[in-house]
Amino acid sequence: MQPQPAYLLHKRPYRETSALVDVITLEHGHIRAVAQGVQRAGSKSRSKLQPFAPLHLTWVGESDLKRLRMMETTQSAVLLAGEGLLCGLYANELLTRALPVGLPVSDVFAIYAWAVERLTRPAERGGALRRLEVTLLEALDADPVFVDVDDQPLDPAARYTYWPTERRFKRLEAHDTSRPGWDGRSLKLLGRGDWDAPGLAGLSKALTRAALAPLIGQQPLRSRELMQRLRSRRERG
Repeated sequence: MQPQPAYLLHKRPYRETSALVDVITLEHGHIRAVAQGVQRAGSKSRSKLQPFAPLHLTWVGESDLKRLRMMETTQSAVLLAGEGLLCGLYANELLTRALPVGLPVSDVFAIYAWAVERLTRPAERGGALRRLEVTLLEALDADPVFVDVDDQPLDPAARYTYWPTERRFKRLEAHDTSRPGWDGRSLKLLGRGDWDAPGLAGLSKALTRAALAPLIGQQPLRSRELMQRLRSRRERG
């Protein structure tokens, strides 16, 4: 096979000197593989197989678990620290959990590479993660459809809650304060693709989280918990 552009999403030890890895590739999507000998002291591949570094990989194997053969880096890893690193870990964990193995998702790969570069800049982190989340939802045919559950246009003056199973919005009664709701006007702005519009950051984050929930399952994302702890420490400080 031709070497595939790729990024490492997750790595964990396997046996004595190897590792099990999850990578996202340009043409083959999410791949799981064994990286043989990569944990061995002095291994040349050990320094190459790092998060946020553009890679070129080849692999062999007919099952879902492949065996990496060639590992080359094309440039240095993007250096992330602090909150930027936690955002990068979130992006990696999200793709590892949500992407089926072997599904081609070239758009997700491209947006991931674009987003990683922007995580170095605090003002661009939120928008980069939302763009990645929305692209992932679109690739998995799980993105919100901005109509109500009866396929009627959203009323700008009404409040709605999101039904992930329907990918649509259910109108809330005016007296219903037991569930969080969003106004139809703001939802219609998101429906036009204005995910970065001023004042909509909280809504876009909440909506993508609700839409992603069925894809990642009940187990909380470790990276999300770490981000919450970091914010709590900052607030206490």
